[in-house]
Amino acid sequence: MQLLQLSDPHLLANGRGRYRGTRPLPRLRAVLTQVLASGRVPDLLLISGDLCQDESWGGYAHLRNLLAAWPSPVALLCGNHDHPQLLRAALGRRAVIAPAVLELDSCRLVLLSSHRPGRTEGWLGDRQLHWLGHQIQRWSDQQPPQPLLIALHHPPVAIGDPSMDAIGLRDTGPLLALLAEAPGLRGVVFGHVHQYWQGVLPGRSAVPMLGCPSTLCGFGPVQPCPLGRPADPGGLWLELTAAAPLRHQLLRWTIPEPQHA
Repeated sequence: MQLLQLSDPHLLANGRGRYRGTRPLPRLRAVLTQVLASGRVPDLLLISGDLCQDESWGGYAHLRNLLAAWPSPVALLCGNHDHPQLLRAALGRRAVIAPAVLELDSCRLVLLSSHRPGRTEGWLGDRQLHWLGHQIQRWSDQQPPQPLLIALHHPPVAIGDPSMDAIGLRDTGPLLALLAEAPGLRGVVFGHVHQYWQGVLPGRSAVPMLGCPSTLCGFGPVQPCPLGRPADPGGLWLELTAAAPLRHQLLRWTIPEPQHA
């Protein structure tokens, strides 16, 4: 499975509006256009949360319009800047929305929702953790196990930035305990941090954890950008196969800011 991960577009109801000095809608549109122009279309597009900064119907309608002609399946996560009910109402027929399990090309993607109403930090909750535990137990008898990728918005480990770590995922112990036993696990990917970040899953050094840049703007970075472009809109290209570790490529795009209001 070849997967394109984008994250944190922070769309607004006003398509010409600005957030952090930048217009979110033209940025995301330009990224999608450049991906298609490259001829490298993924098997799946994942947008890992903070889809709509003002949590508005208009913001999700803009995303629905952008994705109307997208040629491959789409998966969406809820971030802290999202409204789950409006997201499902606007895009439930176009995309797979967390929490969910998606199987494609003999690979498995688990989408977790770390959205917690009214809070910036992330939270999975007992019900979702129980559901994930049930899925992992059910897969444990499959031999060989299908390659598995876990995706959520908030980082489940500290990335080394005090301001970001303070608003990461809360009570991570139960999740990390489940992932320690997950068969076929190849990697964990997340958004929220607006920067490329790479680490390993505690207790499983062969399993990478990857933070995805934002299509809007960069934070940090904690780790140097391998491309030397930490402020540019970015994403991750991920390749999940049965016989190899997770492969990933950092992507950056040059997108001029529109000059006219």
